[in-house]
Amino acid sequence: MSDELYRRQVARLFERSAFYREKLARAGFVSPKDVGGLAEIAKLPFTEKDELRASQAARPPLGAHAAVEIAELARIYSTSGTSGTPLYIPLTRADVEEWREIGRRTYARNGIKPGDSVVTTFGAGPFVAGASLAAFEAIGCTHIPTGVGNTDKVLAALQQLKPQALACTPSYALYLAEKITFKTSIERIIVGGEPGGGEASFRRKLEQAWQAKVYEIMGIGDIAASLWGECPAQEGMHFSADGVIHVELIEPETGKSIPLTDNAQGELVYTHLKREAAPLLRFRSRDHVQLWVSECSCKRKTIRVKCIGRTDDMLIVRGVNVFPAAVRDVVSRFQPRVTGAIQIRPKQRGVKQEPPLPVLVEGQGDQALARSISLELKNALTFTPEVRLVPPQSLPRSDYKSKLVDFSEAT
Repeated sequence: MSDELYRRQVARLFERSAFYREKLARAGFVSPKDVGGLAEIAKLPFTEKDELRASQAARPPLGAHAAVEIAELARIYSTSGTSGTPLYIPLTRADVEEWREIGRRTYARNGIKPGDSVVTTFGAGPFVAGASLAAFEAIGCTHIPTGVGNTDKVLAALQQLKPQALACTPSYALYLAEKITFKTSIERIIVGGEPGGGEASFRRKLEQAWQAKVYEIMGIGDIAASLWGECPAQEGMHFSADGVIHVELIEPETGKSIPLTDNAQGELVYTHLKREAAPLLRFRSRDHVQLWVSECSCKRKTIRVKCIGRTDDMLIVRGVNVFPAAVRDVVSRFQPRVTGAIQIRPKQRGVKQEPPLPVLVEGQGDQALARSISLELKNALTFTPEVRLVPPQSLPRSDYKSKLVDFSEAT
């Protein structure tokens, strides 16, 4: 069935998307027949985010990659635009319903059930995180949206409405834990939007602070919100879009395909099989994951992943890939002497760095603690750090995503 959907999608792109018609022709695929089926998908070129930005700039407002006219759309979301002009993400009515169903599967796997009350802090305005919020109503929950940046409202909702669940970024869950002065009714915290929820020590800190279970989700705006969700077995996040989105794994450096086997690691690549508005072929996510295909102990047989970090956040120290989230995970092993908050301060602009790599760590201790953390980082991640201890609460806190890399001291 997936192969049939894929072939139909390719034919539709040749008919309606000038971007893909020209892109595939340049790569030697001048017709849907040349492209073939899913078994041959690795022959096709990747789609990069910068290409979509260029497409939209050349043919505003939606870009040459869009396969519909603006009047056919139900919603238009956008990216934040922090790295350039915001990228519009259009959805037809069918696309919106598809996103809601993917989100419903994801949050249901987290253990959310009808009758639960859920506080959410995701931005429901222009950003795609808001698109997944309808999934809670689809499950049958009482949904309490507070939006981003309303900490007082979140605390009031937690205290007065006594919800069973909270959905936010890992950074914000930690930030809220430091603000709460009362016992909450929260039983589960659903975290997503950035790496962190899958880090064992970071998760342990959240669970101890909240006295609740932490469940991780992951999505990507260009493809679908809330694509992956962790079940109570917590053996990786389950894929929630079978038959709708095709998943590949590649080597980030070479682009070579990696077979989907237990413990395989690489970058996720997605292809829409049913998207109407702006379908993407072999879109590079920049999410670096570990993957499993064997049956979960919950008896589901869907693909599962754990996010290691984002390849566009990664630094390279003398040939060693360093993911900021992995650094935080190792540092968090030293709790309670450290708070778990870190910030990497590279000495040079760019990805490649010379050792030692400066790492600021919030904690109370002396140089002996700094040396112990440095040794642990070197042993676990095979790079040489320069650990600087800073006072607790001195690093920036965020009500959305934390900034783990700060280039302000870079030359």
